[in-house]
Amino acid sequence: MIHPTAVVDPAAKLAADVEVGPYSVIGAEVEIAEGTWVGPHVVIKGPTRIGRNNKIYQFASVGEDCQDKKYKGERTFLEIGDNNVIREFVTIQRGTVQDNSLTQIANGCLIMNYTHIAHDCVVGDNCVIANGTQLAGHVHLSNNVIIGGLSAIHQFCHVGSYVMIGGGTMIRNDVPAFVMAVGNPGVARGMNYEGMKRNGLPKAVINQLRKAYKLVYQSDLTVQKAIEEMENWDFDSEHVNLFIESIKASSRGILPE
Repeated sequence: MIHPTAVVDPAAKLAADVEVGPYSVIGAEVEIAEGTWVGPHVVIKGPTRIGRNNKIYQFASVGEDCQDKKYKGERTFLEIGDNNVIREFVTIQRGTVQDNSLTQIANGCLIMNYTHIAHDCVVGDNCVIANGTQLAGHVHLSNNVIIGGLSAIHQFCHVGSYVMIGGGTMIRNDVPAFVMAVGNPGVARGMNYEGMKRNGLPKAVINQLRKAYKLVYQSDLTVQKAIEEMENWDFDSEHVNLFIESIKASSRGILPE
């Protein structure tokens, strides 16, 4: 399962069925679980833990030291979950002690060519990150986020669940759940209604979210007043709550329209 030209440190812990392609380098303190395939010319540095059934394509750099001038060689970590696809020339770097010392990728993500995921980023389940996307340090993506190619997200920004970011977008603010974002600088352009339908949200919930968006972005109310009004609505939807909570949790201010 390990090509004879690959270099695997004796201290690395690889499940018996892990495949490692030609000329790949697996460092010490790397753990890789069952069913994961590592292609040719991949470099994985520890401390890094990689789960089950991942595919890591050629020339990816996974778990390298971060590009932060404050980094002084401290012991930091990268954790990658299960069933992720990491394509060619992707770079994913470990965390810093200025945050939680940890970069995390959850499960079921597709990370396309030339994407950079910087130190201390947190990527949720089932995210699709298209070619050339750049995530600066400390960026958080929630679940089911889709990012178009050649987009960039400023450090410390949070992106809510089910967000769609158009190609070539520069995100400088937090993006509430379900919102569509486009442009440089990025602005809100309605909600990801097609994504809602594909994920099986009932029509009544979609209509509630449409009303919530208009209240936050297209009324004369302040964001705080809009939140207070939404919290008084008579609804029973975890998705509307998700939209509200993603706004309340914002520390950088939400994306303008």
